[in-house]
Amino acid sequence: MKQTESLCSNKLLPPLPVLTLCFSTREPLLLQRSKRGWMWNQFFLLEEYTGTDMQYVGKLHSDSDRGDGSVRYVLTGEGAGTLFKIDEKSGDIHATKRLDREEKAYYILHAKAVNRFTSEALEGESEFIIKIHDINDNEPRFTKDPYMARVPEMSDIGTSVIQVTAIDADDATYGNSARVVYSILEGQPYFSVDPETGLIKTALPGMDREVKENYQVVIQAKDMAGQMGGLSGTTTVSITLSDVNDNPPRFTKSEYIQVPETRELGSEVGVIRALDADIGENAEMDYRITGSDGPGMFDIITNRTTQEGVIVLRKPLDFEKKRQYSLRVQVENVHINPRFFSVGPFRDEATIKIVVEDVDEPPVFERASYVMEVKEDAAKNTVIGSVSASDPDDKSSLVRYSIDRRTDMDRVFNIHAGNGSVFILRELDREEYAWHNISVIATEFNNPRQISRVPVYIRVLDVNDNAPTFATNYETFVCENAKANQRIQTVSATDPDEPLGGHRFFFSLAQEAAGKANFSVRDNKDNTAWILTRRNSYNSLQMSVYHVPVVISDGEFPMQSSTNTLTIRVCTCDREGNMKLCNAEAYTARAGLSTGALVAILLCVIILLMIVVLFAALRRQRKKEPLIISKEDVRDNVVSYNDEGGGEEDTQAFDIGTLRNPEAIEESKQRRDIVPETFYPPVRRPVLPPTRDNNGDVRDFINQRLQDNDSDPTAPPYDSLATYAYEGNGSVAESLSSLESVTTEGDQDYNYLSEWGPRFKKLADMYGGDDSDRDS
Repeated sequence: MKQTESLCSNKLLPPLPVLTLCFSTREPLLLQRSKRGWMWNQFFLLEEYTGTDMQYVGKLHSDSDRGDGSVRYVLTGEGAGTLFKIDEKSGDIHATKRLDREEKAYYILHAKAVNRFTSEALEGESEFIIKIHDINDNEPRFTKDPYMARVPEMSDIGTSVIQVTAIDADDATYGNSARVVYSILEGQPYFSVDPETGLIKTALPGMDREVKENYQVVIQAKDMAGQMGGLSGTTTVSITLSDVNDNPPRFTKSEYIQVPETRELGSEVGVIRALDADIGENAEMDYRITGSDGPGMFDIITNRTTQEGVIVLRKPLDFEKKRQYSLRVQVENVHINPRFFSVGPFRDEATIKIVVEDVDEPPVFERASYVMEVKEDAAKNTVIGSVSASDPDDKSSLVRYSIDRRTDMDRVFNIHAGNGSVFILRELDREEYAWHNISVIATEFNNPRQISRVPVYIRVLDVNDNAPTFATNYETFVCENAKANQRIQTVSATDPDEPLGGHRFFFSLAQEAAGKANFSVRDNKDNTAWILTRRNSYNSLQMSVYHVPVVISDGEFPMQSSTNTLTIRVCTCDREGNMKLCNAEAYTARAGLSTGALVAILLCVIILLMIVVLFAALRRQRKKEPLIISKEDVRDNVVSYNDEGGGEEDTQAFDIGTLRNPEAIEESKQRRDIVPETFYPPVRRPVLPPTRDNNGDVRDFINQRLQDNDSDPTAPPYDSLATYAYEGNGSVAESLSSLESVTTEGDQDYNYLSEWGPRFKKLADMYGGDDSDRDS
């Protein structure tokens, strides 16, 4: 086999070695056509190229290329045509832009040689890679900026604080571009950093938070293994010393507290405070009293919020008895760190002086409360006990006693103002009120504003003053067919009294009824009794109800008894003794009608009466039909007539003579707007209208007409307008109406107009002038 091999030219090689892609053709000796293939290797291209010309990558060449321009090279893949361009004729590949390895480290492309004229592939497509060669163009960058860290104060040298990390985007597999070394720029001599790992540690012992709490440390990360020319980046680490309990609490001075003697028990007397340089739980303290000249007088409580000791009063103060107290108070840390036991005891002590101030106090009772007893039958003004109070400031000062009437509204008790003796004003009843709770007031004579109170509990003791009675209202019946000595009822008793040994009741039949009794009473000796029959049968017709007097007495002293009446009805029963009918029901049954039947009949009669009444009412509510029917709403009160009158000469439309002579009115003339409902029209009293000859008042005339219309039963339900027009007399000009004027104008004399004054002068000239003209 003959094999030929063509090498690619290496013109314009870049500064670094570049491998070119070559085509090879292998032909066998038997002249058989063999498949042509690519021989390729990787191309390397330097990143961040700064030249002015396009950067040369490499050359593609096929042994089919004879240099006559018939071969066309085609480049496809990542960045083909944009980042990388190929000369179709020569196969030279150039980079058109500056590339960054950190954005993309390599590109995969495909090369192909085709016939320029027929586009027939001369060689099969082959793949090759262009790798971007790294340069140190990225400085190390820390993952955080700033870092926050805490380390306990007083830590030993070499205690780990925090680890910082810087990342270099350059290629870590090529050279030292991405090899980072850490160093500390600020923060010495307190801290150090491991150059390889970036771990920060303490470098100084005994760092005290109370002296300095916060530190700022600047760390530098440099690539190229820290050599000259390497790039670097920095970050700040904020380190805070956390607190440990390395300081004991301390009292700064002895406390001096003043408190009035009237301070209430359980209230605050004063507050003390110890100082601790630590914070948080390391500054928590407990206070306690280790010594006092008044045992049990005071207590101290720790306020966990403020870390203060609150002194509380446990026993009452009295200036007259003791004016000053001395307390020995100890404070100690709650959480103690064993590492610092050598520092000293984490406790301190102080002496507290408490001075009692004198206050004008109200009277003080000898007891906090009083309990008194009195029998309920005690007489009025009986003394049941006494109270006593005194002024603590002056034992000789007088005290006045009284009862708070708000606690004794019924004024059952009273008290002697001078000696405090309590006595009763009204009779008592234990069954009504077994206890009385009153309040007694003590007031200073010299200062009435100083008062005090004490509760007094008065117990009313029982006396046997109530007779026993039946425990309930019994409904007892006896059958007509009852047998002798048959039990028909069991009775018991109740008594509002409460004897110490409990109740014991005795039952018996009253003496007045013992001889003629139809029933007997048997005492069961257990506070109950049986009611028994004394004969074989009873007849409800002869006696339907029996009243049996039962005497109940108690066994107390003085003995109380009462007579209680037991009502027994006689009933009809079946053979088993079950009640069927009693008293009135039996009589009704024998008459043939039961109570239910009578009730049903009564309901039927009531329903019939209601129907009759309803029918009569509907007949009376007949609708009135007016003669005048309008297409408009019949509720209108105004009826319109579209007729035009004839004026003053029309005497048919309105008869003026009716007003002149009311006697001419037809008395029986009916209204024309509604149907008349009565055949007896109202009688109208004749009233003469005022005329010139009659000096009557027109007001009386109109009022009479108004009264007649108001009392007219035939009047419609709506308003009707009646108009009376009359011209009164008394005018100097008399009537100006033309109704009674003379027939000719020549008979009129208008000379009198000039006598009426200047306002009628023009009128007198007009009419008087006509007369003069006519005469002339």
